[in-house]
Amino acid sequence: MISILRRGLLVLLAALPLMAGASALSPKEVIEKTTTQLLADLQANKEQYKANPGAFYDALNANLGPVVDADGISKSIMTVKYSRNATPAQMQRFQENFKRSLMQFYGNALLEYNNQGITVGKATQDGDERASVDMSVKGNNGAVYPVQYTLTNIKGEWKVRNVIVNGINIGKLFRDQFADAMNRNGNNLDKTIDGWAGEVAKAKETTEGAAEKQAQ
Repeated sequence: MISILRRGLLVLLAALPLMAGASALSPKEVIEKTTTQLLADLQANKEQYKANPGAFYDALNANLGPVVDADGISKSIMTVKYSRNATPAQMQRFQENFKRSLMQFYGNALLEYNNQGITVGKATQDGDERASVDMSVKGNNGAVYPVQYTLTNIKGEWKVRNVIVNGINIGKLFRDQFADAMNRNGNNLDKTIDGWAGEVAKAKETTEGAAEKQAQ
C-alpha cells in the first residue's frame, strides 16, 4: 500500500508543470491544468518510465521550476537561522539536492498511480500574494486523503510553496529534519546539504511508519 506521505508527494509531483503561461492562470487553474497534463503524460509513457526511472526523474526535475517556488521552499526549510549565513552556491546546491532527493524517493509513487481519482476542490485567496487549493486523492484501498496546497504569487505567477497531506505539513516535516541534521552535524552547513538525501530517506521512513500504524 502506498503510504499517506507518498500519496501526498504524489499529488505534489502531480502539480509539476508541463505547460507555459502559468501567469495567466488562477491558483486553482494552475493545480488543475498541470495535474491533468502530467497524468496524461504519465499514462502515455508509464512503461517507458518504469523501464528507465532515471529519465522519469529527470523529466520531473526539468519541469519543476515554473510552478514550484524552489527558492522559497529551500529558505523555509533552512529557516533564517541557517539561510542567512548560506552562500548563493550553498543555497543552489541545497535546492538541487532537495529536488533530486524528492524525485529519487517519491517519484515511484506516480508510477504506481492507477487513476483511482484526484479531485481539485475549493481555492481560497488571501490578498494578492497567497492562496490555498484543496485536493483529495483516492488511494488503491479506497481511502480518500485530503491535500492542501499553499501557493504564493511571485511576479504574477502562482507557485507552490507548501503542501499539507492528511494533516502532515510537509514543509514543517523537512524543516524539523534540517534543524536536527544541523545539530547532529555540529552546524556544518555543507555536511548537512551534502547528506540531505539521507535525511529525506529518514523522514520518509518515519512518516510511513506512522501512516502504517494509523491504518491498522
